[in-house]
Amino acid sequence: MGPDGDDFEDFYRDDEPQRGRGGRRFGGRPVLITFAALVPTALAAWVLWQVVHGPSENEPPKVLPAAGQPASTSAPPVSASSKAATPSSAAPTTSSPAPSKTAPKKSSTPAAGGSGPLRGKVVVIDPGHNPGNFQHPADINRSVNVGNGSKECDTTGTSTNGGYTEAQFTLDVSRRLRAILEQQGATVQLTQNGDRPWGPCVTERAAIGNKAHADAVVSVHADGSASGNRGFHVILPASVHAGAADTRAIVGPSRSLGERVAGNFLKFTGEPPSNYIGKGTALDTRSDLGGLNLSTVPKVFIECGNMRDAQDARRLTSGEWRQKAAQGISEGIVSFLGG
Repeated sequence: MGPDGDDFEDFYRDDEPQRGRGGRRFGGRPVLITFAALVPTALAAWVLWQVVHGPSENEPPKVLPAAGQPASTSAPPVSASSKAATPSSAAPTTSSPAPSKTAPKKSSTPAAGGSGPLRGKVVVIDPGHNPGNFQHPADINRSVNVGNGSKECDTTGTSTNGGYTEAQFTLDVSRRLRAILEQQGATVQLTQNGDRPWGPCVTERAAIGNKAHADAVVSVHADGSASGNRGFHVILPASVHAGAADTRAIVGPSRSLGERVAGNFLKFTGEPPSNYIGKGTALDTRSDLGGLNLSTVPKVFIECGNMRDAQDARRLTSGEWRQKAAQGISEGIVSFLGG
């Protein structure tokens, strides 16, 4: 159920693109001459479409390469298991893609808030993973303490079958989300913005939100489950009191934040609740994520879809859809903060 008791399925709509109609063949030289004259115009229109709508499944956008590394236009697919739990110790070492033209690089330093309903509010956006993680397996695979156990410092994340990585996706959505929230007057900080070679570790990601005394923190992700498993879900912190972890004070506020993010994400994107996690509620509670365990401020994760499912991948690789995703998440944050 959504934050106002609405059934998630009531919001769902099928916005998959429709197939175009086939053309007819024409004979004769005048038609060929006219067609040749139209080629430059058609090509220009195609280029404009690419800029506006973002990459297709087979043409992933470019993101910032790791420090000191050359740029590349593609990244290797990552196995779904690397998203689910522990990354492979033999992480791919190919270079990271170059920055996306649709989402220019910005500093992760927070910008001063302006006028608007979120004036005076601090929001931290945590883009999951890092494009450079592939090249730093020793750094990201080392263990860190998350209060009730140990986890990897960070992971590579997953990718679509066409090679569009989760790290590219999370940076793009997070930058769009930051722009929307700043227009609402919030002071916004990213935990990373492709401006560091790898990481940060999950412990540092939590510490950034805590140090900022954030009113809300959202960690942006996409899942890497089996084909046929589709939909989004929001991960909430469980009550954990062990070692450096104590989430007891943020469990309630985080659930409120998560419910609002889930309801608005569904409304704006049309992405259905996960059919494999959360039993149709789009909510999942976990006690094994360091980014949640070590947070002292309200925080949730959102898995925006399954990159290994063809239907979800078509949406995740669309710039237009990613804008809707950012809008849905922002509306959830605004609702939570009372803007």
